[in-house]
Amino acid sequence: MSDYRLAPDKPINVAEILDDLEHYRPRRRGWTWRKPVEDLHMGPFEYHDCTEPLKKSVPLPPAHYFGNIDPQPSPVITTEIASGRFEDDIRRMRMAAHHGADHIMVIRTAGQSHFDGLIEGTPQGMGGVPITRKQVRAQRKALDMIEDEVGRPINYHSYVSGVAGPDIAVMFAEEGVNGVHQDPQYNVIYRNINMIRSFVDACESKKLIAWAGMAQIDGAHNANATAREAWKVMPELMVQHAINAIFSARVGVPKSNICLSTVPPTATPAPCVYMDLPYAVALRDLFHEYRMRAQMNTKYIESSTREATVTHVLNMVISKLTSADIQSTITPDEGRNVPWHIYNIEACDTAKQTLVGLDGLMEMVELKKDGYLRDKARELKERAVLFMEEMLELGGYFAAVEEGFFVDSGIYPERNGDGIVRKMNGGIGAGTVFKREADYMAPVTAHYGYNNVEQYGGDPSNPSALIGGCTLECPDKIVYIDELDDVDNVNVRMSETADFTPGSKKIRPEMEWLADGTVMLTMFFPAPKQIAEAAALECARRMNLAECEVISREVMHPVDGTRIEVKGKVPFEIDVDSLVIPKEPDVLSDDVIRKDIKRRPMKIVAATVGEDEHSVGLREIIDIKHGGIEKYGMEVVYLGTSCPPEKLVAAAVEVNADAIMASTIISHDDIHYKNIAKIDQIAREMGIRDKIIFVAGGTQVTPELARKAGADEGFGRGTHGVHNATFLIKKRWEMEKEGRM
Repeated sequence: MSDYRLAPDKPINVAEILDDLEHYRPRRRGWTWRKPVEDLHMGPFEYHDCTEPLKKSVPLPPAHYFGNIDPQPSPVITTEIASGRFEDDIRRMRMAAHHGADHIMVIRTAGQSHFDGLIEGTPQGMGGVPITRKQVRAQRKALDMIEDEVGRPINYHSYVSGVAGPDIAVMFAEEGVNGVHQDPQYNVIYRNINMIRSFVDACESKKLIAWAGMAQIDGAHNANATAREAWKVMPELMVQHAINAIFSARVGVPKSNICLSTVPPTATPAPCVYMDLPYAVALRDLFHEYRMRAQMNTKYIESSTREATVTHVLNMVISKLTSADIQSTITPDEGRNVPWHIYNIEACDTAKQTLVGLDGLMEMVELKKDGYLRDKARELKERAVLFMEEMLELGGYFAAVEEGFFVDSGIYPERNGDGIVRKMNGGIGAGTVFKREADYMAPVTAHYGYNNVEQYGGDPSNPSALIGGCTLECPDKIVYIDELDDVDNVNVRMSETADFTPGSKKIRPEMEWLADGTVMLTMFFPAPKQIAEAAALECARRMNLAECEVISREVMHPVDGTRIEVKGKVPFEIDVDSLVIPKEPDVLSDDVIRKDIKRRPMKIVAATVGEDEHSVGLREIIDIKHGGIEKYGMEVVYLGTSCPPEKLVAAAVEVNADAIMASTIISHDDIHYKNIAKIDQIAREMGIRDKIIFVAGGTQVTPELARKAGADEGFGRGTHGVHNATFLIKKRWEMEKEGRM
């Protein structure tokens, strides 16, 4: 076995993951829930609904204000991946895990639903990844290493559906997959797979799911993603949930691992919370024994990431008010099919930020026990019960599907006659179910129905003992097939990008696959949409981008403005050794700066010098409101704008200042450097230069030239108060050591 392990300072090496894959064995099976922590204290805060922190993680952007704490909310957080190349998804999995995802759901390419058997090798997918043993094994192996790195178990998930459902379920149980989608209704309604075949297959699949301890998520949410008016199928959604939930429980899946895939059916500009919250309450009332997997609404997503993110947050408010065990984070690119790294990670951060921000909410509020909320929830439950009763009177689920009961655009009991119709003897796989012979024998562990091994001397309670254990107990019996296609396989794809392996000297931007060269441009044009789109594409072409495509457009005004997003590919690569890498600013912590100022106060005189009337930049460096140096306790004597150099130095002498801070923006005839030199000269003439710190700054100032002109340090564009404060403290330490202060 390979002894490769992840190094925190190095990119993940996919080639090492693939090495010796034939001998990899999953180290655990079954779903893992997060572990709650009561009265969790992190930094200056106490949390009420959070779980065990990670060992290594990437905190939210504002976390640096709070000691880089990274609290983890209660629900398992999902990221869903659909790039088509599993090897690139492995790198994304590592990123997602560090941003809080512990449920990695690999979306399967749609066409695989109609493959009556397993695919082998690692072909490239479209709109998803072809699910194969090698792909599953490689990603589970990678996740084993990633979960060691972050310090939390990570659940790996894909789809047990289609006509090869039982085959896939066996492979998933063998390979340590932790969660699955399994719902025969999805096969029937959305993939036109024969209903008898689907339900028989589901029995075997669910038995394997139960044996392996996998969490099972249903497919009911597809109804409101498909329906003409999503909010009208709420009663039907509950019926679909009920059918799959009780079916799974009867086969043997523990109710604690049966998850309802709940999706709020509406989105703004509808009054979505007012409409969706009663539905969520009704679901929790009817299905209180089961788990809830909350997913954001995708039916009404357009192409704006802002709009998708708002929908995501509003949906999570409902999750918080009514509970969610798993919070899905469908990436905000649903309307444009660009499954980019950044959107997976942003969606994880959105979930984490929202759920942590709502921590403790239910200790302060409660849902009303009467009025509209409860009345509407009761109405929805009544409609669902009546729907189920009518279905049973008609002859059951199969008969109801033949009559078009499902995904009808009317809200039950109203029907508009436009539901999806399937025939019991039709669809993919029709006529492929056969009754077992009386002497049928199945010497395997997780098998639905009668094993009949006793007729051959076997033990019905341990049927696979007859053959020395099946592949579930004896993985060495698994036949591992590496690659079948000489061209469409991971080795060929990786060889084509070998020069760009993470950590190498060549680099190219990417959004989906390694070194794909894809970039995104955002532009605004004061023009109608059609003109703006054409102009944006022309701009991209003139920038020498290839394969240009408009992926988003948003009208600001019908004729006065349109925002356009374009993607394209750059026709070049970058040599890392040719880059000038800027040095990271050396910054002291706020606590260290405050402690030193408390030890020895510091007084500073500051002004914008010469004939310069600019004041905003210097005020941001000084003012406490903008995170300026005053927040550390430094005393600043501000002399305003257009301050002569002589006045600035004289004021420093008068107040016995420790430092002079000069701002200079105007650069005509190098006047900014001339004024810096003049301040240095006057301070020397007055005999204070070796006892005072002198810093200068402005958007046109470069540190090197400022020092050459006589300042101790210069600060240019992008400077903040903490940079100035750090330099002042360190310079004072240096002068104290030299005995100059």
